[in-house]
Amino acid sequence: MMISTAEFRKGVKIELEGEPYLMVDFQHVKPGKGGAFVRTRLKSLVSGRVLERTFRSGERVEVPDLEEKTMQFLYRDDEQRCHFMDMDSYDQLFLTEEQLGDRKDYLKEQMVVTALYHNGQPVGIELPNFVELAVAKTDPGVRGDTASGGGKPATLETGAVVQVPLFVNEGDVIRVDTRTGEYVERV
Repeated sequence: MMISTAEFRKGVKIELEGEPYLMVDFQHVKPGKGGAFVRTRLKSLVSGRVLERTFRSGERVEVPDLEEKTMQFLYRDDEQRCHFMDMDSYDQLFLTEEQLGDRKDYLKEQMVVTALYHNGQPVGIELPNFVELAVAKTDPGVRGDTASGGGKPATLETGAVVQVPLFVNEGDVIRVDTRTGEYVERV
């Protein structure tokens, strides 16, 4: 299946050189001289690298053969592998922390995620937009210490470090946006 540059939107998945990409940003450009074109920023669903690519207006690109499966995160082993279980067939899959990239910082046991398969091979996972994690370590907030903007770093139960407001303490459960890695609210 093919799509035209007129159908480009944020979040569209396309295939370039056999690799699936997610469209992060796009811009239609109509110069005063010459033909129109579309400037895009694409993020690889396999490696996570971001590249910029320009397409001529009306050019067609392929849509990747992606399959999504609902999986549950089971555990992380000693060899830096994360194990998942298919919620329908109970088949198990493991991905290395390198394959997961920054997404590994928000994985909590028993969490339900979406695994992406490209041409039958697992390429990565999609996390829920928001996750609730406990604060494992943070410095106590000192009243009146707002010269630094009223925030402090907090290490979460999964090892991720997030900037939080001064009133957040160890043991609090907070909601984090997995797309940006930012604190949203205390739960």
